[in-house]
Amino acid sequence: MESSVQTAYQEEMQRLEETFSEIDRQLTALKDIPPYKGTDHTEQVLDSIRESRRRNLAVAQTEPYFGRLDFQEEGLGKPSPLYIGKVGVEKDPSLELMVVDWRAPVASLFYSFTGGTDPVHYESPDGLVEGLVYLKRNLVIRKQILQRVVDTFDRTGDQMAVTDEFLLYRLGENKDNKLRDIVSTIQSEQDAIIRAVKNSALIIQGVAGSGKTTVALHRLAFLLYQYRDQVKAERMIIFAPNRMFLDYISSVLPELGVGHIQQTTFTDWALELLDHEAKLADPAEQLRYWFQTGSARPAMDDTAPGRWKGSVRFMRWLDQALAQYEASAVPAADFSPWDGAKLTHQTIRQWYDVENRHEPLMKRRERVLARIKRWMEMELDKVWETHLKKDYKKKGSARLRDYAKHWTDYSPFGFYKELFAVGGSKALNLPGPLFAELPAELVVYTESYLKKKRVQPEDMAPLLYIRSKFYGIHGDLTFDHTVIDEAQDFSPFQIALLHLHTRNHSFTILGDLSQGIHAYQGIRDWKEFTELFADGQTAYFQLNRSYRSTMEIIYFANEVLKNGIEQPAALAVPVFRSGDPVQVVEVKEAALAAALKDAIGRLQSGDATTVAVLARTEARCEQLHKQLTAQGLPVHLIAAGQQHYEGGISVVPSFMAKGLEFDAVIVVDVDAEHYTAAAEDAKLLYVACTRALHALQLWYEGAPSPLIASIAGDFVQASAP
Repeated sequence: MESSVQTAYQEEMQRLEETFSEIDRQLTALKDIPPYKGTDHTEQVLDSIRESRRRNLAVAQTEPYFGRLDFQEEGLGKPSPLYIGKVGVEKDPSLELMVVDWRAPVASLFYSFTGGTDPVHYESPDGLVEGLVYLKRNLVIRKQILQRVVDTFDRTGDQMAVTDEFLLYRLGENKDNKLRDIVSTIQSEQDAIIRAVKNSALIIQGVAGSGKTTVALHRLAFLLYQYRDQVKAERMIIFAPNRMFLDYISSVLPELGVGHIQQTTFTDWALELLDHEAKLADPAEQLRYWFQTGSARPAMDDTAPGRWKGSVRFMRWLDQALAQYEASAVPAADFSPWDGAKLTHQTIRQWYDVENRHEPLMKRRERVLARIKRWMEMELDKVWETHLKKDYKKKGSARLRDYAKHWTDYSPFGFYKELFAVGGSKALNLPGPLFAELPAELVVYTESYLKKKRVQPEDMAPLLYIRSKFYGIHGDLTFDHTVIDEAQDFSPFQIALLHLHTRNHSFTILGDLSQGIHAYQGIRDWKEFTELFADGQTAYFQLNRSYRSTMEIIYFANEVLKNGIEQPAALAVPVFRSGDPVQVVEVKEAALAAALKDAIGRLQSGDATTVAVLARTEARCEQLHKQLTAQGLPVHLIAAGQQHYEGGISVVPSFMAKGLEFDAVIVVDVDAEHYTAAAEDAKLLYVACTRALHALQLWYEGAPSPLIASIAGDFVQASAP
């Protein structure tokens, strides 16, 4: 066995040297060709092709491939080795394919093949291709050094099923402060999502650690490759939960050779489109309000402003308000620029209602006023007396300005503010019954901050919807594909709005209902989104396998969910990677700081590179940060609005940790006061537990949370920290 491993290693070393030699030769030849700076179109295209080849070869120069698949196509004499890499490499000038791009159709076999002797197939541009797999081999190449060769399937040997050895090896690696690509370990269920057709709204329910975010990013790279003539990177957009998460995932797309994709948060995108006419109320204030503990905790139900304003019901209410405004927008009077000249109200309405009906509201106003001005100029041309003409022109200009004032030029924020202002129904000519549909508490609450030119996150979608009705959605605001991460925290209104901005309902919508900790604004069932699309426009995928945490951590986190939720959306299924038991321990407050210092020290002296201390509130995290800093530890405090994750030791509010992962996690204050048996608390504690890859500890004082009090088994250890 050892000699066969050595033989495989020597074989791959020889192949690798040949590959490096060819890549170096091509790069040298390309570098000798100076960039073209002229205006000849043909030469510009050729220079662009050369530059693309340079970039691809540079990517392949240190790690040209990560996998090998020996495939015998039906009708051919023997299997051919296919080497799979992040980019394709052809041998020059023969154009022989030395490395297959992981996104190519044939490369799908590397991900979908799960062992066995039966024939396999893949879809090529020329149709279905069938054949047999003889070998599946994983390779680790780092900085031009072959570090590992693992055969996960060998038809000629005694291994007839794909093993998880290589996957477990990669999962066991420690994390730094950036998310990395998974191109060498994509699993078959993930690959099916990545390669799904473009013109469909994919909704992905994925448990914590299922790789759904990384899968969505790889899907973008695939779409750009597969539909290169239909989609452009700059016309794709990613909506992430916060700026720090954007920083955390910022390395994945460049590692895949993809650039220029827009990446933002929904709130930042909205404020930019609204020209920052109003400012966002301090998001930390809202988070503090919703994540209070004890009896002060607010109810997260449909009466919450975020749920009400995020509903399709509110969207339809706005449609009625906008329709009423449209019906009464034109001043109900004839326009007379001077005595003896008159443009009837009926004519103006004809221009507005019929001739410009295809235009958005404010564009119609602009066009009609411009036409009134042209009519007035034509009427002036009929006047021959110079002194009268001058007098009429002056009077006409003044009267037109006065007429326009009665036809209010609202901004989206101005209109929205008027809706919630006292007497707003009169100012906008809204009928009383329509205005009365708004809950009285919602009106009072919203008016209180709108009059200070402040908005809340739940106001963003309504404001952008009004903007679309006022000004339309121009080409630069339409997307070829839209990715929404942590989508369970989005509202139906937000999805409906983004549907207007996205061509051919091309979405990747991903999240986990079990991590829906922002229940005051998010959804409770994916049907709230699927109902927004027509039949046949959506596809649903469920990822239940978790690759992040050890079996012990996953089993513990599942029990937390079951103790707070009668029927969880999904329970995670771990890969077979075992680790230390989850520690549930009591620690007195007086000894907490010193105990944390000792525990972090032990974790770091082991294999932990990144360690997080999680607490429920920002105030508690600030206190712990001061205490640990006083203990001499280099600790990073993560707070709302932060843009960068630094790695190392972090103190993080549990609700801010979503999407992040750490080698080790210590959750403090897991007592009956801070984490009750409520579903919202179960989800929050589940999020905290599933941030840990290798080690998890839960600390409490007094009575432990009912979510953890009854958990027992081989995967739990009650001991001193």
